[in-house]
Amino acid sequence: MPIATINPATGELLKNFEPHNDTEIAAKLDLAQQAFEKYRMTSFPERSRWMEKAADILEQEKADFAKLMTLEMGKTYKSAIAEVEKCAWVCRYYAEHAAQFLADVYVETDATKSFVKYQPLGIVLAVMPWNFPFWQVFRFAAPALMAGNVGLLKHASNVPQCALAIEDIIQRAGFPEGVFQTLLIPGAKVADLISDERIKAATLTGSEPAGMSLATACGKQIKKTVLELGGSDPFIVLESADLEAAVAVATTARMLNNGQSCIAAKRFIIQEAIADKFEKLLLEKYHALKIGDPMQPETDIGPLATSDILQDLDQQVQTSVNSGGKVLTGGKPLGDRPGNFYPPTIITDLSPDSAIAKEEFFGPVALLFRVPNIDEAIKLANATPFGLGASAWTTNSQQQQRLVNEIEAGAVFINGMVKSDPRLPFGGIKRSGYGRELGIQGIHEFVNVKTVWVK
Repeated sequence: MPIATINPATGELLKNFEPHNDTEIAAKLDLAQQAFEKYRMTSFPERSRWMEKAADILEQEKADFAKLMTLEMGKTYKSAIAEVEKCAWVCRYYAEHAAQFLADVYVETDATKSFVKYQPLGIVLAVMPWNFPFWQVFRFAAPALMAGNVGLLKHASNVPQCALAIEDIIQRAGFPEGVFQTLLIPGAKVADLISDERIKAATLTGSEPAGMSLATACGKQIKKTVLELGGSDPFIVLESADLEAAVAVATTARMLNNGQSCIAAKRFIIQEAIADKFEKLLLEKYHALKIGDPMQPETDIGPLATSDILQDLDQQVQTSVNSGGKVLTGGKPLGDRPGNFYPPTIITDLSPDSAIAKEEFFGPVALLFRVPNIDEAIKLANATPFGLGASAWTTNSQQQQRLVNEIEAGAVFINGMVKSDPRLPFGGIKRSGYGRELGIQGIHEFVNVKTVWVK
């Protein structure tokens, strides 16, 4: 994939970028290492001041950053504004709490004193995706930089201007030169980077193949990784649920970011007693959604990020139909306009045992399944190689407890939409990855947990 800005709403190539060459990459690595030797000695108040300034810049210039995201990957402008605001939140959260999260922890032993000390590792490579081009980066950068690490960003090739804008924000915030740099490089260069001994760890948010590739390269070098990969999140609605509320959230949960979210609800598992009504209400909600120019405030769904994503999604829908699925609405690309537009789509009657039912659909496509009871709902929810998030709806407290305990996922939300929050750890199990971002757990991922014993 070329490193370029291509407007997903029109297909127009707006700007090409030359990848950094080997000499430029080497210079950035040298600068990052030099920066770390000094930056690791800075105080938490200094880092907090810079991080607060980054939040100020994000908030003051959010309109410009939002337009850039919409231009490069097609998310609606209103959702892009919310994304920038969330980035400011995570910056302020770690600016306020990092010192507490990384304070020495004293433990009574046979020593005069013994304690746990948290220290930065060094250069951390972040390989980030296009779907939340600011948020995915800042939820790594805020804790990593507050811990005293330095960051190298290899962003997705279709959001180069977002990548450069983030580097500029951190520089303007006052962080020392070299603490955070963007590398405009193809994915094929990542393994070479990881083999450099100055890079101490890596994190990736993206696809399973990308995660396997990064983990393999880091495994050969015995380097720490955090992976946040795909998801096929279940959205369970049981008979006792507030159905109107569940349907409203179900629509948002599937259509968020034009359906391109790892934690979007993708498999809707509905108890048979209420399935007909849920299906009817969901169809009404889908038919009311407005597709169009993502810059317009009335638009609910913009284009998919690339033409390849559009083709892949359409192929999955056709495979679902060939496997016995029935399309209730949508089901074909919108060919009456330029750009990568795909309509809200609902597929029913697909066998949960079919191979396609276990895949991740990265776009506005919902799979509906009917189950007789909570036992079958939990069984179907877990019948996937993924384990990122799950949303479940019931007012029965015993059922809530079962869902919390028995669903295999990194997060379970009861009567609410799965979402990330700076205050809570975020990540998955199974093929959705390992490690955690956000919360106290997120800042502990890329530190040396050092035991100190003094007699």
